Amino acid sequence: MKKYVISALLISALVMPVSHAGAVGCISGAIAGGVAGHYAGHHGVLGAMGGCVAGHELHKKQKAAQKLKQQQLQQQQTQQQQPSQGQAQ
Repeated sequence: MKKYVISALLISALVMPVSHAGAVGCISGAIAGGVAGHYAGHHGVLGAMGGCVAGHELHKKQKAAQKLKQQQLQQQQTQQQQPSQGQAQ
C-alpha cells in the first residue's frame, strides 16, 4: 500500500508544474522541517509541509527586505548626485 501512495505522490509531483520562484524557500524549508518532524515523532511529512510554508514566507520577507534596501541605496545615490549637479552650474 505504501508503494502505491508513494508512487502516486511522485507522479503527481512530476506532472504538476512548479515555478522556480515558488520553490525557492519551500525546498530548503521542507528538508529542514521533514528532518525535524521525523525526529519529533515520525511526522516527517507534516514537518516537511510546515517547513515548506515557513521557508517560503521567510524567503518572501528576505526578498522584500533586500528590495527595500536597494531602493534606499538608489535614493541616497540620487540625493548625493543632485546637490553636486546644482553646484556645477
